[in-house]
Amino acid sequence: MASFPVINLEKLEGGERSRVMEVLHDACANWGFFELLHHGISHELLDKVERLTKDHYKKCMEERFREFASKTLQDGSKVDVDNLDWESTFYLRHLPTSNMSEIPDLSDEYRETMKEFTLRLEELAEQLLDLLCENLGLEKGYLKKAFSGSKGPTFGTKVSNYPPCPKPELIKGLRAHTDAGGLILLFQDDKVSGLQLLKDGEWVDVPPMHHSIVINLGDQIEVITNGKYKSVLHRVLAQPDGTRMSIASFYNPGSDAVIYPAAALLEEAEKQSEVYPKFMFEDYMKLYAVQKFQAKEPRFETMKAMKIANVQPIAT
Repeated sequence: MASFPVINLEKLEGGERSRVMEVLHDACANWGFFELLHHGISHELLDKVERLTKDHYKKCMEERFREFASKTLQDGSKVDVDNLDWESTFYLRHLPTSNMSEIPDLSDEYRETMKEFTLRLEELAEQLLDLLCENLGLEKGYLKKAFSGSKGPTFGTKVSNYPPCPKPELIKGLRAHTDAGGLILLFQDDKVSGLQLLKDGEWVDVPPMHHSIVINLGDQIEVITNGKYKSVLHRVLAQPDGTRMSIASFYNPGSDAVIYPAAALLEEAEKQSEVYPKFMFEDYMKLYAVQKFQAKEPRFETMKAMKIANVQPIAT
């Protein structure tokens, strides 16, 4: 099997641009994941985000998780391990409006640092969307416009810690799923592993790399690209030692954005049939909320049955 794709974004500016774009295209078409180095976010900022995130977990969340873990393990046979994730999380919303000021227990320093960090991630997401457009032969800005809806894209962050698990053979850190949205940008622990993706029927480790940003594609990218690029199943294994930090930011369509395959990517025969559905993103998310850990294909079929009014092509 080919090695996990790692892309140095600095090389886009030199003579290796065409090779970098080839690797990016292959990663999107055949992996659904890739890892970025020299992505423009400073090492100092990443180190600060990591320090403050780990400090916040220890001060504000670790004890609560220990109580949950103790009760879960004491209940033993009563616990449905197939519907359990061994993780401690909280969520931040950035676009279209922020909830940062409403999250309890965050220090002012942590709030400001996360605000700066997620702004850099938003810029990186939009840069990557345009690189995908270039590889697909779409107009620059097409994917961002496809995500926009009436209020622009939605953007939020899931901050997770995966503490040591005494029974990792029974409990997953996070069960296998594809992501519902658009582009996911992950800053993960570089010492404690656990993230895996499914490729060619085998689970493959996503390598922890210092100061990297891991990218994966969500279901909406698969629909808009008419399956040229695909979302893939991934999971997090619980580990017996070490707490794994995971900060995943989701650059998603707006709630009222209408998602459908780009006309430029449809073959003539496909214009007469419906390979991928057309739907409002909010409707897809309602379905995903109850089917997250199930296969994506039945979700697509369900959305086909939920016909919506014809929409104008995305202006470019």
